[in-house]
Amino acid sequence: MIPLIAKALLSGALIVAIAEIGKRQPAMAALVASLPLVSVLGMILLWWGRPDAENMARHAEATFWYVLPSLPMFLLIPLLLRQGVSFWLALIASCALAVALYLAMTAIGPRFGLRL
Repeated sequence: MIPLIAKALLSGALIVAIAEIGKRQPAMAALVASLPLVSVLGMILLWWGRPDAENMARHAEATFWYVLPSLPMFLLIPLLLRQGVSFWLALIASCALAVALYLAMTAIGPRFGLRL
């Protein structure tokens, strides 16, 4: 139970740190958020829980392919905000776009040999 709590606290600390940095330096917070810190931490914890090279390789490869559908949301949010759309509506629309693209990736990826 303690390792689970430690994982949750560390993950929460990363999110809080990004939010705090973003209050003063939005570009720096974006840089920190874009770093694969969560992915690397997740891989470390996954390796500790299951040290299997093939499992880790599949995880890392799938992470790469699942990052791609999330990228357009980061273009849609500023586009909508600059057109006067409220933050919450822009966020919801962008998340909906990301979900649609994730579903498309999941459906189409295997046709091209991707193991997701």
